[in-house]
This record gives sequence, structure tokens and C-alpha cells, in this order.
Amino acid sequence: MTNSLHAALEDRDGRWVLTFTRDFSHPVDAVWPWLTDPDRLQRWSPVVPDRPLDKVGPAQVRENPGDEPLDGTVIAVSAPHELVHRWGPDMLRWRLTPTATGCQLTLEQTMADRTHAAENAGGWHICLDVLADDLDGAMGKRLVGEVVMEHGFPELRDGYRKVLGV
Repeated sequence: MTNSLHAALEDRDGRWVLTFTRDFSHPVDAVWPWLTDPDRLQRWSPVVPDRPLDKVGPAQVRENPGDEPLDGTVIAVSAPHELVHRWGPDMLRWRLTPTATGCQLTLEQTMADRTHAAENAGGWHICLDVLADDLDGAMGKRLVGEVVMEHGFPELRDGYRKVLGV
């Protein structure tokens, strides 16, 4: 797991936007399916849709198979560089930008208030670490829900509280 805490939180027109960036040593085309394919998303993400997130329109998302579904409407897709979709009341914007050594992923989570920003940041930190392992072929265990408590979540949450000023 990566130890550095890099995130930003800003008010944009009365909504809070949590922004992460993460560099991967894989090209955009290799990372893109991990953002849109339900079978790959269920390996690392808390957002698991009932269909590929490759076309605009409604989708249902769950964190776990027995959970109540949330609205997961895809708002915009510009493959393989940008995906914008709703996750319940929040909006997620994923951008992939080529770099000299692979690509950079930028995730923006827009939310109504900042109450849970540090918790969201800690959770995304862990999920993106799992994604990095999956991309590298390690195929680690999916870490969402309560299981994250055993994988450094309390320390990450507390660290992000300081970083984000919440």
C-alpha cells in the first residue's frame, strides 16, 4: 500500500469535490477497462454496476451483491479518457491522461457536504492501492466495507482529516 496522502477538497458552487491523482505504470488503454467493466470493478471498487459503464444511461450499482442498489447513471463517456457517473447522490469523474511512463488517473468525487470526505479519501486510497496491485498482476483481495479497518483505514482517515482540513 502506498503511504503518501495526496488529495484535495474544495467547494465548487456549493458542492464539495474530493480529488485524487494516482500514477500508474500502465497505458490508458490498459487502465480504462478497470473503470468500466463490472467484472474488473468488483475486484477493487466499491462501485460495482449491473452493466458496463461504457454508455450514457441508467445503471444500478452495489458495493456488495446483497446490498440495496443505488442509482449509478452514466452521465458522460469519452473512452478511454473520461467517465462521469452518479453513485447515489454523489458524482464520480474519472480521467486518464497519458504520461511518459503510463498514465495518471484523476478521480473527482462530488458530494453535498464534506462530513465524510476523510472517510471517502481513506477508502479510495485503499481501493486505488488494490487497483494498482491488480494492474501489476498481483490480484490482491478487494478491500471495501468493514474489512478496510484491518488494512490501515483508521490511520488513513485520520491523516486525510489533516490533509483536507476537516
